[in-house]
Amino acid sequence: MRPSGTARSGYGAADPRFRERALQNRRRPWRRLLWALVGLAALAGVAWVALFSPVLAVREVEVSGVRGADATAVESLVDVPDGTPLARVDVDAVEERVRTRRTIAEVSVERGWPSTLRVNVVPRKAALVLKNPQGQLEVVDATGVAFGTVRTAPAGVPVVTAASTKGMSRDSLEAALSLIGALPQDLASQVTAIQVSSANLVTFTLGGVKVVWGGADAPDRKVEILRALLATKPELIDVSAPETPVSR
Repeated sequence: MRPSGTARSGYGAADPRFRERALQNRRRPWRRLLWALVGLAALAGVAWVALFSPVLAVREVEVSGVRGADATAVESLVDVPDGTPLARVDVDAVEERVRTRRTIAEVSVERGWPSTLRVNVVPRKAALVLKNPQGQLEVVDATGVAFGTVRTAPAGVPVVTAASTKGMSRDSLEAALSLIGALPQDLASQVTAIQVSSANLVTFTLGGVKVVWGGADAPDRKVEILRALLATKPELIDVSAPETPVSR
């Protein structure tokens, strides 16, 4: 039996659709490849702008936290030429260079898009002034780091005399700092003639009483004992070994 005209007509109408679908299936991989190439080109363009183009290059170094000569010195240590792409700046290396300046305690470097390198620094602050055996006055921060010399001690900063070079070590300075940090204001205002001989021997005069402080250990306990023994009006108090204090 021959197919009816209706059947032939239906088959003929469906055939172009099958052909179109087949063509679309063949075109689809090429379209995907084209879009992939477009995406890669866009990424390459963004990378070029960020890494090589002068559009996002360093044109300004902004230093905060210090002013004057310190700010100028920090800016010179940054050592990043104008025109360097901001994305290619090695911020860790910049931080390391800035840390070589003794007056700087902390530093962080940030990229300020589109063209600014921001350098945030925290300067060291004087916790004591150390008079060394040569008579020079060295400024020391709260961590025991000496970061400069001065002609006169800043107002309100205690002066500590190093009896010898042993009294200038980091541990010795930390022992002196333990004393300065532990004494309450009513006692600190009476302190004179602080001397550090070694990490285990800090002495001072407190209202006419000679006090042997010792090292950096148990500062709060030493203050407690010191207060109690001051009431006996001694000439000397030794709290270097706080469990066995001595007064006379």
